[in-house]
This record gives sequence, structure tokens and C-alpha cells, in this order.
Amino acid sequence: MNHWIYLAIAIATEVLGTSALKASAGYTKLLPTLLMAVNYGISFYFLSLALKAVPIGVAYAIWSGLGVVLIALIGRFLFDQKLDAAALIGIGFIIAGVAIMNLFSNAVEH
Repeated sequence: MNHWIYLAIAIATEVLGTSALKASAGYTKLLPTLLMAVNYGISFYFLSLALKAVPIGVAYAIWSGLGVVLIALIGRFLFDQKLDAAALIGIGFIIAGVAIMNLFSNAVEH
């Protein structure tokens, strides 16, 4: 079950890294740039640990899908970026896809 914890850490640190990337203003602000680099490094390390037990297609779909959803929410609430109906529907499909994979796919180890 550790592989799911590793994947959750990979997702969380990827989201932190992407948020710091936005805050870095094109690498012109040192602290957010450093936070971005550190978090991306941690994210890929924990993703590599998760890949020892989770098929790469499944892990990447969950990692990127949940990352997109979380970044969209952070963009909305921290960076005041608006989401239109099409974006919200697309995010709903991403959530549904991740749920379907986790609930019904034989490729996902529980």
C-alpha cells in the first residue's frame, strides 16, 4: 500500500512545484524558482517509487489527472483565474476517468 502513499506525495509535490513555477514569474524570483525545482525533484523521486508497484500508464494517468484538477483549483483560488463551463466539464471528465480506473480496472493494484 506504500505505493499509493508515494503516488500521493508525488502528486502533492508536483502541484506545489507547478504553483511555485507560476509564482516564479519566469524564473525571475529566486525563492519560488528554488521551491519549484525542489518540489519537482521530490515529485519525480516519489513517482519513481510508486512505479515499482503501479503500472506506468495508471500511475501517470492518476498523477497527471489529479495534478490538473488540483492546479485548476489553485489557479482559481490563489491566482484568481476563472474556469468556464467547458473547463469545469473537462475537469469532471478527468475526475471520472481517474475514478473509473481506480474502481474498475484490473491494472490497478489495491
